[in-house]
Amino acid sequence: MITTISTMAPLPAGHPCAECHIRPVAFCRSLGPDTLIDMQALGKPIKLVPGQALFFEGDRVERLFMLARGALKLYGLLGDGRRQITGFMYPGDFLGIALDDQHAFTAEALVACELWSFSREAFSAFCTRHGEVERELYYLAAHELAAAQQQMLLLGRKNAAERLASFFVALAKRFERDPGQKAEHVHLPMSRLDIADYLGLTKETVSRMIAQLRDRKLIRLVNQDTIELLDREGLEDMAAGFGDE
Repeated sequence: MITTISTMAPLPAGHPCAECHIRPVAFCRSLGPDTLIDMQALGKPIKLVPGQALFFEGDRVERLFMLARGALKLYGLLGDGRRQITGFMYPGDFLGIALDDQHAFTAEALVACELWSFSREAFSAFCTRHGEVERELYYLAAHELAAAQQQMLLLGRKNAAERLASFFVALAKRFERDPGQKAEHVHLPMSRLDIADYLGLTKETVSRMIAQLRDRKLIRLVNQDTIELLDREGLEDMAAGFGDE
C-alpha cells in the first residue's frame, strides 16, 4: 500500500479535479491546476469486474494506472505454483511503474474497479515536461521501498497474531490517509485466503487468529467483510510485539 507525504494544492472553483474523491489520497494531490488538466487529458477510464486481471506477471509494461474505485490484489507465482500476494491497492494508488519492460506481478480486481489508464510513453513525456510529477513519483518509490522493508520484517520475525494485528493496523492507517478520517471500521474486500497468502500463513491460521483477536476484544466482526477496531492501542501493541500470541 502506498502513501504520499505532500500537502494538497488548492484548486480554483470549477476545476475538473476540484471535487475528485480520490485526490486527497492520490499522488497528484500536490500538483497545480494546469498540470492536473494536462494529466487528465492523458488518461482514459477503464473498468474491471471482480476477478479480472488488469495485467499479468511477465506482461509487457505499456500502460500505467491510477485506481479510482474498488480494490486490487498484487501477486506473483513461485515455480511450484504457490502464490505470494505482495500487496493490496485502494483508491488513489498508482501502479504499473517498473524498472524494466515487464510487470513483476499480476494485478487482479477484488471487487468492481474503475481506473484511469495512461500510456507509459505519453506519461514519461508528461513527467519530463513537469518536474513536480517526477518528484511525486520519487516519493512513491521511497514509500514502496519502505513498505517492502516492513513486509520483510512482518514475514521474517512476527508471529501469526502479530502479523494479523499489523495487517489490520496498516489497513486502518491506509484508510486514514484522507485528512480528518478515523478508521473505526475496516473493510476487507479480500478473502481469508488472500490475507493468508499476503501474511505467509494458512487460511485456517488466519481464521483462528481473527477469532483470537475477537476473543481478546481487540476487534469485533461486523460481518464477513468488515471488522471494528475495539482497541486500537492494544492492536498496535500486539503488532509491535508487546502482546501475547
